Amino acid sequence: MISSLFNSFFYNPIYNTLVALVALVPGGDVGVAVIILTIIIRLILLPFSLSAARTQRAIKILEPKIKELKEKHKGDKEKEALETLDLYREAQVNPFVSILSAFIQIPVLLALYFVFLYEPFSTINTARLYTATPLPHLVSLEFLGILSVAGKSLILAVIAGLTQFLQAHLSLSGTMKPSDTKGVQNDFQKVMGMQLKYVFPFLIGTISYTTSSAIALYFITTNLAGSLQELYVRRRLVTDGL
Repeated sequence: MISSLFNSFFYNPIYNTLVALVALVPGGDVGVAVIILTIIIRLILLPFSLSAARTQRAIKILEPKIKELKEKHKGDKEKEALETLDLYREAQVNPFVSILSAFIQIPVLLALYFVFLYEPFSTINTARLYTATPLPHLVSLEFLGILSVAGKSLILAVIAGLTQFLQAHLSLSGTMKPSDTKGVQNDFQKVMGMQLKYVFPFLIGTISYTTSSAIALYFITTNLAGSLQELYVRRRLVTDGL
């Protein structure tokens, strides 16, 4: 049931879009089609990402007041929770936006990843195609005539890891920067920040190398798009006075 819904609403639409892009891209370059599709998906998800980033920044600004409420109602979790919700309401902040944004993005990004992982494109899986989806007359697995997207590339894997590091660095120095306050929560934030900045890039690079160049191109594109998004969000938040 869940697998069928996932295929119907996420996997198949993304696969059909990728096949159509291969048919439209000059030379049927699968690598270029992967980059274009990744950018399209990022643009579709952009409103949710921006909303989540603004919410994170707003909550960060409210941290001193939230800390005051914790001290004021120490031992009374119910009253603390109620007044914290009132504080969010007054500031017009919805703390659940980030969770909703993540739930919306996760199946889309997973479908995108699985399409690149399981569809070799040496042959088109016509069983998944819609009637209106054009069949490519030519399919080239050589990205820009240089690298095979079906094979492994150490160069692209390293670039994928470096771009992930760049995105993590921008995120941690912006809306995701850990709090200056002491305590277990701040220690947890620091540990998560270190993993995001140093461990995750290594993981992304490893996955990119052990799967295929298509996966590496996907990670590189989405990381660069995420980095540009972080810079854009930061500028917008400064403009809005947040």
